[in-house]
Amino acid sequence: MSSGPRNPTVASDAASAEQPPRLNLKPAEPTPGDHGFVDGAWWPRSRDLVAELPTLLAALAVRLGEIQRMAYNLAEWEPARRHLDNGGHRVRLGGFHSQGTNTIDVTGSGGHRVTLLVVPPETAAVNARAMSLAAADGHNVDSATTLLARRASRSRNTVPRPRRAPA
Repeated sequence: MSSGPRNPTVASDAASAEQPPRLNLKPAEPTPGDHGFVDGAWWPRSRDLVAELPTLLAALAVRLGEIQRMAYNLAEWEPARRHLDNGGHRVRLGGFHSQGTNTIDVTGSGGHRVTLLVVPPETAAVNARAMSLAAADGHNVDSATTLLARRASRSRNTVPRPRRAPA
C-alpha cells in the first residue's frame, strides 16, 4: 500500500548521487567582449546541498580541476556542514547571507571559479530548461535575478532570450 505521492523536489543522498546533475555551462572560452553575471545554470533536485553537491562537483571538476570550495546563500538551502568529502579530498562549504540570491560560486584548483544560477528545484521543467539554456548562452550578460524573472513573465513555451553585450 502506498503512503501517498512523494514530493518531487525532495531527493535522498542515494537518489541524487545516481542521477547526473542538471547543469548547463557557457563555453569554457568566453566570447570576446561578452561578460556575464553567471557562467551557466544548475537545477538541483532538492534544497539538500550535501545530497546535491557530489554529482555537481564531479561535473565541474572537468573544467575547474580539483574543487576547493563552494559558497552558497544560507537562506536558500537546508543547513549544511562546513566540509564535504569529495573523492578523497575536502571541499570547504561556505554559507553566507551576502552570497548572491539564487547563485553559487565554485572554486577549483588554481583559483578558477564559476558562478552558477541556481534554478529553484520546484521550478517547472520547461521553465527550468529555458532558464538554464539562457544562462549558458555564451553571449548572455543577464543577472541571475533577470534570468529568473523572465520565467514568470514568459509563456511556458518560449525560451528566454538573453540580453547580449553591445557589439
